[in-house]
Amino acid sequence: MTWDLRERRVYLNLISAIILLVGWGSAALIYHHAGKNESGIYGYEGADGTLYPLRPEDSKEYLREMELLGGKANVIVDKFRRWFVGLWQGKSLAVIIGGATLMISSGFFLAANYRPPS
Repeated sequence: MTWDLRERRVYLNLISAIILLVGWGSAALIYHHAGKNESGIYGYEGADGTLYPLRPEDSKEYLREMELLGGKANVIVDKFRRWFVGLWQGKSLAVIIGGATLMISSGFFLAANYRPPS
């Protein structure tokens, strides 16, 4: 079965549009329903009439124990790990899905509309 160039272009443009709609729709739903992740909070601290959550990893005692167990590298790796895990939750996950959707859809669109020189 040989594909005509126009058929290939139409199918790839259609796939690009479907990926874009489904991906951005999913990202919008995730962004809309994402709440604040309040896990691991053991209390709140008030300042200027605003309450701020307190987590164990924010305390100087926790950081000191981490540094005693593994040095400064352990503290840095722990901060990086918490940052990386935070990327895959809530609103930041929606932004990552939206960006990945745009890249993948653009790839299909460029494949559909790119014509090699004759």
